[in-house]
Amino acid sequence: MRSKAVFLLLAVAALAAAPAVLSPGLVNAAIQMLIAALFASAFSLLCGQAGMLSFGHSAYFGLGAFATIHAMNAFSGAGLLPTPLMPLAGAFIGLVSGMAAGWFATKRTGVYFSMITLALAELLHALAPHLKEVFGGEAGISAMRMPAWGFTFGSNVEVYYLTLAWVLLSLGLLYLFTLTPVGRLALGLRENAHRLRFLGYDIHLLSVLVFSVSAMFSGVAGALQALNIEAANYVVLDMHLSASVVLNSFIGGVKVFLGPAIGAALMSFFGYAASDLTRSWLLYQGVLFVLVMMFLPDGLVGELMRRLRQGNLSFSPARLAAGLVFMVALGVCVAGFVCAVELAQRFFSADYRSMAGTGAWPPVPLFGREWLPFSLFTWAVPLGAMAAGLGLLTLAARRLDPDKAGVA
Repeated sequence: MRSKAVFLLLAVAALAAAPAVLSPGLVNAAIQMLIAALFASAFSLLCGQAGMLSFGHSAYFGLGAFATIHAMNAFSGAGLLPTPLMPLAGAFIGLVSGMAAGWFATKRTGVYFSMITLALAELLHALAPHLKEVFGGEAGISAMRMPAWGFTFGSNVEVYYLTLAWVLLSLGLLYLFTLTPVGRLALGLRENAHRLRFLGYDIHLLSVLVFSVSAMFSGVAGALQALNIEAANYVVLDMHLSASVVLNSFIGGVKVFLGPAIGAALMSFFGYAASDLTRSWLLYQGVLFVLVMMFLPDGLVGELMRRLRQGNLSFSPARLAAGLVFMVALGVCVAGFVCAVELAQRFFSADYRSMAGTGAWPPVPLFGREWLPFSLFTWAVPLGAMAAGLGLLTLAARRLDPDKAGVA
């Protein structure tokens, strides 16, 4: 218990000191990572704690963002609340909308619940461009952060610390909620709702309560997004955001409290870094999710915690050597896959097809050299690297975990 507290204090200290060593661009990326972490944790309360998979959580994130923008523009731009308290507007609208939507959605369970949440979110997304007074049409609505409490909130650093404070507070409240009797009963919803009903609990009311709390903190995340970019567009209601929070949460591990937060932060940084390097970054993100679900179904953090509990993280020389071989093999396999994808992306791009339409097939520039599209060497290099990497991965996995030799 003491080691966990020390680790959390070190993590908070590192987050507090981050703006001093990060560039302005990375500070903005860190803000997005914090917001994504809070959104994923709010979603995980519903999915991981209560076992209810929602496909429409972008609705409450988006409503929280729009509520905050309207609160910022209230009283001729003076603001309904001081800027540091603006996320309360997102929390309120998230709670109210969560209660309304949750009342209907939780009438059903399983895939029917998921489809209802998806339908409600898509309905709101379809209506938003037409409700210009509320959502601003396709242009959206903009606002400005007003000075408050001695801060101007004109720099990314001040916004970062405001975001960090709200994220830490929200994560703390979410964790405390999981320790309450209602939070413990939410586990019963996931494990055996019929038994809870047999014991006399109102399953529907309990489900609505958990759904509403999850939507409330999703609204806080949306409010922080609105404060960060000083605008809101109906795009924040898009299904893509709902899908992203599902993927990020499961990559981290929904059965560990901080798993979704860590997964969302890592994937947000991955998107920030990879989107500037390649057009295929969404493909890599999808492949990563598939691999995690196939080989690490508990998620990255969940798998790590499982191994720690079972004591499988021994550091004998043989395991260290096998781990080193595993990492090298993984790097070779990833390099071969990336090379193949980037070659294919450039080969089938519209720009290359327009050049090839003249009758010539020019070399494809990649990684500082020219690759002939119809040369056997061009495709043998990445495919051979992938095959060699997979072979080494299999051998290393047998040494690391003999009981799961077939997984790799």
